[in-house]
Amino acid sequence: MPRPAATIRAARPADTAALVDLVESAYRGQRSRAGWTHEADLLAGQRADAAMVGDAVDHPDGVVLVAEDDSGIVGCCQLERRDDHAYFGMFAVSPGRQGGGLGRVLLAEAERYARDEWGSAELRMTVIAQRADLIAWYERRGYARTGETAPFPYGDERFGLPLRPDLVFETLARKLG
Repeated sequence: MPRPAATIRAARPADTAALVDLVESAYRGQRSRAGWTHEADLLAGQRADAAMVGDAVDHPDGVVLVAEDDSGIVGCCQLERRDDHAYFGMFAVSPGRQGGGLGRVLLAEAERYARDEWGSAELRMTVIAQRADLIAWYERRGYARTGETAPFPYGDERFGLPLRPDLVFETLARKLG
């Protein structure tokens, strides 16, 4: 049976708890293993908390887009307007909806929003370099590795508890046109 279509809208402060639950379910713990985007083998602990999500929802130069169907919020992403580009983050799709095209739809809407609403010419993101499957997914959607890396914030439990000592972020970018 096909999944119901999701509508995409800007998040509201009242969505914060549902967004935290969605992000946690997509990336951490046993629930995340039902999908393919989890980080459960790389990181334990939290992926997001109410303060982080609330700050993203209320950010004056940003927006959190949510995908919602009859069951509630099933996807989200954060966009932030920066000097010469838009930054894409906090991308999550409910494990039960992964692999069905919702992520592609939400990413396309984020690109459209950054280009059409903000006039951004490029969308950038950081991905844990050890996530080869996820990087390959983005590359199939036109993103390229920039060669820029940044250290993982070891010791800052807000971003999780690393399960290995070699984690690093890699920047991916795509021109919007």
